[in-house]
Amino acid sequence: MPASDAAAPRPRLALLTPYGLGPSEAEAIAAALDAACAAGDVAAVILRLAVADERSLVTLVKRLAPSAQERGAAVLVSVPGFTGDVVSVAARGGADGVHFDRADEETLRDLRGRLRDGRILGTGGVLASRDAAMVAGETGVDYLMFGGLFPDGVAPDAEEVRERATWWAEIFETPCIAVATTAEDVAALAATGAEFVGLESVLWRDDPEGVRTAQAQLDMAR
Repeated sequence: MPASDAAAPRPRLALLTPYGLGPSEAEAIAAALDAACAAGDVAAVILRLAVADERSLVTLVKRLAPSAQERGAAVLVSVPGFTGDVVSVAARGGADGVHFDRADEETLRDLRGRLRDGRILGTGGVLASRDAAMVAGETGVDYLMFGGLFPDGVAPDAEEVRERATWWAEIFETPCIAVATTAEDVAALAATGAEFVGLESVLWRDDPEGVRTAQAQLDMAR
């Protein structure tokens, strides 16, 4: 559906953890999340966890989620390659929802039907085509994510991320996250009209000053 002509609010931040996050990193990541969420207007955190058994994943989410939630951020669980029930992991771990990359239409519709009580469903990996993005958007997801590192650490083309986020924000009501992989990306992504600018972990994990710098650029975006 067409987006409203009313002036949009400034974008908010979303933080992405490194891929393959496991128990050995939990204490350090929890502390980093607390500091990062205190440093800016962080709306959401996507926990990209390493594959493990469901009980271990639930325990890990319980250790990590409060660091962000106590600062007012929603926590989404993503476990690339996991064949178990991520919805159950998120619910039992106290997370606010789940994030799936490159999920097909049937999977997203099934997840939408299972996520209750306002729990969030997001998807990414939809840069391949505009058609793929539109199909994903029609499944009832709460947001689409454009960009973000691939699991092998390769960054997508920054110009393509900006183009796709601009196109989506101009036409559709479903919010989108446009992900910055370098500090230089933030201002351009904030200008796309995307409701959220995502920050890869290199921009916040070791120093919350990266969040403050990004926040300053978002504050000037509207």
